[in-house]
Amino acid sequence: MLRLLKVSGQSLTPGFQEGDFVIIVKIPLFLHPYKIGDVVVFTHPLYGNMIKRVQTVSVQNKEVFVTGSHPNSMDSHQFGAIRQTSILGKVIWHIKKPGTR
Repeated sequence: MLRLLKVSGQSLTPGFQEGDFVIIVKIPLFLHPYKIGDVVVFTHPLYGNMIKRVQTVSVQNKEVFVTGSHPNSMDSHQFGAIRQTSILGKVIWHIKKPGTR
């Protein structure tokens, strides 16, 4: 299943800017596990939908440690690893907002 989402915030700047769009796909883990460097969108109970980069993956615990590239990014350094079940999908296409490179 594909889904189009608009990026808000500065979590992954400069690579992903506010106003950019991403297309995510929900892939069953047994077909294509998440790996370090993947950009994922997930739901956090306090912060809502978030976009971050996968830093580490714990297959045994089914958890992923995610980070942003912006120095003030709210990520796993603050709230800990996320459950893989909270991941909405992996970014497969990044569409930059008009007027940016």
